[in-house]
Amino acid sequence: MTIDPNRPGLVHAIGLPRATALVIGTIIGASIFVQPSVVSGAIPTTSGVLLVWALAGFLTLIGALVCAELASAFPRTGGVYVFLREAYSPAVAYLWGWAMFWVMHSGIIAAIANVFGRYVGHFVPLDEFGARLAGAGAIVVLSAVNYVGVRHGSALQTFFTAVKLVAVIAIIAAGAWYVVANGVVVSPPPSHESRVTISAVATATAAGLFAYGGWHMVTYTADETKDAARTIPRALLIGTVVVTVAYIGINAAYLAVLPRDTVSNSTRVAADFADAVAGSGGGRALSALVVLSTLGAMTGIILAGPRVYLTMAQDGLLFKWAGALHPRYRTPHVAIVLQGVWSVVLVMTGSYRALFTRVIYTEWVFFALVAASLFFLRKRPGYQPRYRVWGFPVLPGIFVLSSAAIVLHQITTQPAESFSGLALVAAGLPVYWIWTRRTAKHRSN
Repeated sequence: MTIDPNRPGLVHAIGLPRATALVIGTIIGASIFVQPSVVSGAIPTTSGVLLVWALAGFLTLIGALVCAELASAFPRTGGVYVFLREAYSPAVAYLWGWAMFWVMHSGIIAAIANVFGRYVGHFVPLDEFGARLAGAGAIVVLSAVNYVGVRHGSALQTFFTAVKLVAVIAIIAAGAWYVVANGVVVSPPPSHESRVTISAVATATAAGLFAYGGWHMVTYTADETKDAARTIPRALLIGTVVVTVAYIGINAAYLAVLPRDTVSNSTRVAADFADAVAGSGGGRALSALVVLSTLGAMTGIILAGPRVYLTMAQDGLLFKWAGALHPRYRTPHVAIVLQGVWSVVLVMTGSYRALFTRVIYTEWVFFALVAASLFFLRKRPGYQPRYRVWGFPVLPGIFVLSSAAIVLHQITTQPAESFSGLALVAAGLPVYWIWTRRTAKHRSN
């Protein structure tokens, strides 16, 4: 265990295996086991569905490579927050942190905790309140694990990620066995169902990209990562490639075993798959998998978020006490508690649903800004990344345009929700101005 001399108290405990597990574990949450229906419902052919998942994985990989370059140039705790601050201004970075805490990051934790509670109900009878209570309990327990040390949190994350990967491999293998044993041939749909519109591809790709969400969170832990400038880029590359292969394989298995209508409409597709392959007991086994998967995703997300709030506090954009490090455990314990409390509030009230659905797409505004920053950072004196993204400027350009397309598609298809989401994010600006004036006045006195 070594301590960063620049930030005494933060412990270097995350090597390449755990960093890679953090990438994989935060991406593979519950959605791929529960409801990949949007993609299958929008695209009428099996090959088209798999191509969309591959396309979403390719775009995710570009975003990961962009973050890899920036992480190698700015290997500091905070990740995307730091990139936006260094490339644009503290105000833009503050909006990211603002949206993270109140909605995006805490909302993801609450949403996954809700899925956890619902699937625990398959084993223990729970009403809606009981399911929420179970989800809130999971947040409290996993926050406590991360409270007592990054080594414990990252180790638990690595364990859950290994379990998920074994399960994914088992599903793909079971699908292959079923096809061979039963001589299944996936027949093409009728020609009149084979028309694919640009809007359908956009909808399906956006849904796929959201299923790949979380790939950037490993950048939040740079000061606790060994040789972060090299480790984080490698973890991002390995992790996104592994997830892309896993997502294509698992969707191929679903489509080979289940009727298309089932895949398109099911809210528990992995359980339906298991029932078809192994009988009625299979669904129960897959429900257990979803429970473990949600715990793994929550562990990584709970670990990552407080590192951003720590850096914001050190920058004077939050109360100083919010960035306190525990004297024994060397963790941002106050930020962990604040995140946990607010996530529990969102779970117990159910308010995360309305907030999350309105705001989650706005993170792609920030992702577009992050990728666009490479075009002028590379001309800035002193910018010396240890890793440079492949295919510049074409690949980052593709990512910027794709991110913009996601945002525009959301605005045109759901204008009321989209503008209210943007308003929630923009509400952070007056808070930032008030806060910076307060800070400046305090320093002058």
